[in-house]
Amino acid sequence: MPNIIAVLNQKGGVGKTTTAINLAAYLAKAGHSVLIADLDPQGNSTSGLGLNKQNLSSTLYDVLFSRATPADTIQKINNNLAILPSNADLAGAEVELVSAAGRETHLRRALAGLDYDYILIDCPPSLGLLTVNALTAAHSVLIPVQAEYYALEGLSQLLSVIQQVRAALNPGLDIIGVLITLYDSRNSLSEQVKKELESYFGAKLFETVVPRNVRLAEAPSFGRTIIEHDRWSKGARAYKSLAKEVEKRTL
Repeated sequence: MPNIIAVLNQKGGVGKTTTAINLAAYLAKAGHSVLIADLDPQGNSTSGLGLNKQNLSSTLYDVLFSRATPADTIQKINNNLAILPSNADLAGAEVELVSAAGRETHLRRALAGLDYDYILIDCPPSLGLLTVNALTAAHSVLIPVQAEYYALEGLSQLLSVIQQVRAALNPGLDIIGVLITLYDSRNSLSEQVKKELESYFGAKLFETVVPRNVRLAEAPSFGRTIIEHDRWSKGARAYKSLAKEVEKRTL
C-alpha cells in the first residue's frame, strides 16, 4: 500500500512544487517507486518534469471523473518515478465536483489500488475542493513554509482545514512535517521565522532547511529535477536530506 503525502500550502510561491518534484526524485533515487499526482491546474509538476502540458492524451482531470484510467494517463519519468500529469483543464474540476456525488473522495478512488511506495500529491495553492480531495486521499501532509515575514499568516486556516477533514472524512490524517524553504542564512528574519516555527511545531519541523538556491529555481525551466540539473548544489543536498527524514518518518 502506498504512503500518500499531500504537499500543501495555500500560499503560492513557497516551494511547494519544487518540494514535490525533488523529494520524489530523491525517494526514487533511494530505490522507492514514486508517483507524483499533479493536482494543481497550473500543471507545474508536469512541465517541471519535462512533459508538454498541451500534448497529453489524458490527465488527472480525466481520471478524477472516470473518463480515463490511471494506467492510460500515468507518464513514466524514469525507472522509479512517474507522474499523473495535469494542465489547465483541471481548473474545471472545482466546478464539476460541487455537484458530484462523493465529491470529496474522487481522488481517493482514483488512487486506489495503485502500486507505489510513495504517492506525492502536489496540491493547488488554495483550500478548495481539489485540496479537500487531496487531504481525504492522503495519509499525511507535508507543509512547505517560506522563511519570510508573512510565513505564519494563513497557517492557522490551513491547520483548521486539516482538522476538519480529519474529523469528517479522514481520521488517520497526520502532519508528517513542516519544511522551511527559501531560507537565507544571511537574513536575520529567516532565523527569526525558523525559531517561531520551532516553538510552534516542535518535532514536526523537519531538521532539513531548504535554502534560496538559483539552481533549484532554474531546474524546472529545463524540465529537470535538481538531481539532473545540479546534484552538487546546496538545494540538491537539502532535498536529499529531506528524503532521508521522510523515509525515517514513514517506514
